[in-house]
Amino acid sequence: MTSERAGGPATEMSGVTVEETGGLGDPHDTGGDVDRTSRRDLGGHEGSGGRGGLGQGGLPGEREALAADAETARQAEAAGRPVCRRAEFLVPPAPATSRHPELAYFAGNSLGLQPRAARAAISAELDDWALHAVEGHHRAAHPWLPYHAELREDAAALVGAFPDETVVMNSLTVNLHLMMATFYRPAGERTRIVIEDHAFSSDSYAVRSQAVHHGLDPDETVVRLRPREGEDCLRTADIVDYLAREGHRVALVLLGGVNYLTGEFLDIPAVTAAGHAAGCRVGWDLAHAAGNVPLALHDWDVDFAAWCSYKYLNSGPGAVAGCFVHRRHVTDPTLPRLAGWWSTEEATRFEMRPELVPVPTADAWQISNPPILAMAPVRVSLRMFAETGMAALRERSLALTGYLERLLTEVVRDRPLEIVTPADPARRGAQLSLRVTGGVPGAGGALDAAALADRLHEVHGVLADVRRPDVIRLAPVPLYSTFHDCWRAADALAREVSPR
Repeated sequence: MTSERAGGPATEMSGVTVEETGGLGDPHDTGGDVDRTSRRDLGGHEGSGGRGGLGQGGLPGEREALAADAETARQAEAAGRPVCRRAEFLVPPAPATSRHPELAYFAGNSLGLQPRAARAAISAELDDWALHAVEGHHRAAHPWLPYHAELREDAAALVGAFPDETVVMNSLTVNLHLMMATFYRPAGERTRIVIEDHAFSSDSYAVRSQAVHHGLDPDETVVRLRPREGEDCLRTADIVDYLAREGHRVALVLLGGVNYLTGEFLDIPAVTAAGHAAGCRVGWDLAHAAGNVPLALHDWDVDFAAWCSYKYLNSGPGAVAGCFVHRRHVTDPTLPRLAGWWSTEEATRFEMRPELVPVPTADAWQISNPPILAMAPVRVSLRMFAETGMAALRERSLALTGYLERLLTEVVRDRPLEIVTPADPARRGAQLSLRVTGGVPGAGGALDAAALADRLHEVHGVLADVRRPDVIRLAPVPLYSTFHDCWRAADALAREVSPR
């Protein structure tokens, strides 16, 4: 399938190759580890099951090709561009059963690595709590009363918004419910909610519960768009066509910007425009998009969006999430919304008035005061993204993912594995999803996806993410993943999955 996304950074950078980009030195790829990789992985010695490196027993010449790729992977981290900040993260050690000292970590689309600065940021807030107690709301180094405002500009830059359209608060699904309380207003025949069939389960639960909340049958109200027969990804044309035909029955379109399962980057501006043309509200779950792909929510005229901060944003398990509301809505005081203490204007908040005075910003959707200890890592992470810039991260992401794809294309060619992520770089983020086609023969016997992922971790120190029943997701996160990590993943798969 070809991309229908027009222009933008993704299209401009789609031709980046490893050779063109150079790269940065991997501070964790020690000389000893390099020696073990180059001399043993490629030579057919000390590997699992007595097999050699990539392609042994596969296509002729694969071992020689990988030998060159192993060297290319190391050289690709030497020149300083595109940017990598691996040294600023805590990379877990590989299992003792692995021959590598550190993990090749590909699960950042599930939980990002810990920035080294996170611990100090949390400790500083604990220190201010000990020193100032309640007066920390005003006297802390980062005063707690307006703490969320410190995150606003960096969060806005991350998603392509104005600061007044963005707020960091709550968790992702809570924010989606708050948004639907405002923007899902079923009336007459316009009652449907459109999601993708492979939506993350929490989104499915949320929209179905919203239908029930409004007295509707969720099986009739929630429409799940499916890819065409034999395909894994939705086509933009099919989404647009559905909205043109059935949009008069649709109250809300709520799709994932990047699909969690396949890694497909949907055409957000095209789908948003199609929804608006049909009279629908259009919102986006950006859990797998924020910090992963370039976004321009304001310019794309998105009504609302929500995202989590614990995946690509590396803010810790259960981290405080983010929310976007378009400027045309934040200035509309007539919109219904759920409210709480932090929804009212700051100047009169402590006058304890019974009536709300909403502010003309996304802050009006806040309910409670910000959780300071949980927000400290978010502040650290957003600052890293602001310093680095999404353009530079996207450049590196395209290079890393393209390099991994090139290696995996050779691996899957003669093995019961299939890449289900779109081949067009403009239609994906930092993720390649592999389908394990049934029980696969390998060094450890017949393997399903979960068993194969266990082997990758325990034997090779490659930590990937499994989505049952048959998908392994590999996310080369540009802030800390290296080309050598990508090489290790491909080599490990080739070792563990026997050729047909």
